[in-house]
Amino acid sequence: MMLLSLSALVVGAGLQMQPQATAAPSPMPVKVTQVMAVLTVKPGIARPDVMKVMPEEVRETVLVYLDGKIDQWYAKGDGKGVVFFLRCTTVEEAKAIMEALPLHKAGYVDMEYIPVGPLAPLRLLIQQAKTSGEGSD
Repeated sequence: MMLLSLSALVVGAGLQMQPQATAAPSPMPVKVTQVMAVLTVKPGIARPDVMKVMPEEVRETVLVYLDGKIDQWYAKGDGKGVVFFLRCTTVEEAKAIMEALPLHKAGYVDMEYIPVGPLAPLRLLIQQAKTSGEGSD
């Protein structure tokens, strides 16, 4: 039952479904706590060219991690890049970090930046619990 309620909050931000003629509710504001940076090797870039840059790329990326700027990083499932979760609150900060890395400087990668944060509609669950008396003894 909680899953259904959570899904309703995420999709409708706690509002009842409205007929399609009505304007959609504006999204709840999200406090940006990280930026997800998706690095993809550009089509047409030869693997041997990428591999020539990789030793320096790895060293520089590890230094960024050790500086506390990278929270997590993963290989993309297609093997054509990496996904970073950067400890930044703006895309501009994330770009400054990623554009300093060797693969980006060589022009071998495309980047996508997605600011992310806590799931804001969860606040509605807390508010609903407080107003309905749940959780009080």
